[in-house]
Amino acid sequence: MDGDAGLFTPDSVTWHLHGDPIMWIAGIRALYLQALHPRAVRGVMENSDFRSDAWGRLMRTAKYVRTTIYGTTEEAERAGARVRRIHSMLGATDPGTGERYGVDEPGLLLWVHCAEIDSYLHVARRSGIPLTDAQADRYVAEQRARARLVGLDADADAVPGDRAALAAYFESVRPVLALGADARAVDEFLLRPSTHPLLIPAREVLWRRVAHLAYASLPPYAHALYGRPAPEPAVVTRRLRATGTLLRCVPARLRWQLPPKHILDAIARLGPDARPAPYKVGR
Repeated sequence: MDGDAGLFTPDSVTWHLHGDPIMWIAGIRALYLQALHPRAVRGVMENSDFRSDAWGRLMRTAKYVRTTIYGTTEEAERAGARVRRIHSMLGATDPGTGERYGVDEPGLLLWVHCAEIDSYLHVARRSGIPLTDAQADRYVAEQRARARLVGLDADADAVPGDRAALAAYFESVRPVLALGADARAVDEFLLRPSTHPLLIPAREVLWRRVAHLAYASLPPYAHALYGRPAPEPAVVTRRLRATGTLLRCVPARLRWQLPPKHILDAIARLGPDARPAPYKVGR
């Protein structure tokens, strides 16, 4: 295999997990979870145009994730440097105390990282991707590389390196979480994102199903904070499995044509054996 594989390689769990289409639902779950941290979501509300440019924001986020996973080392480092530079210039006002703070506070970066990693792993496993506990722990450890890109000390104990540390982190941060006006706005937006009038019927039929499923996959304490019920866990698991099965029926080559095309670029750069597929994990 020739070429620079980047921060991750075809031998990693990350490489194969993130090639699966269920990750789109996991990303929406992460947004729901991240919004429950008042300071983190305030930073988004004061500095983001997501409500007026929902699709653009989604695609920029997808591009960043795919670049850090499937891009070359230089591309991933450059993407991380750009995020750190932007974050260093942004601030927000604490909704409770009025304190001004930077959005690159380590605690906020850690919350966003952990909510994202937990969502990817949780939805992937629950949708039927066969990961052993050891492989799941390996995935969490691998993601420390992406934590470093946003400015966290990847070697510090604060950045979880396995599922147990991730669970302990969420237990420690739960007293901080709350449903404020910003989280309500994110909830309302995710259910009804702005779109072209001609696409509103599709939004009501398709997007709302996706958003409801992402919400339903949240942990019980998140449902309690949002104040909206969710189906029984067994029902949610069946729906995630059915959705994952349906999405995986779409040929990968067709799915990967959607921008950004980093997976196709990585295969072209490294050869056909680099093609990501969950069944390759652990081979």
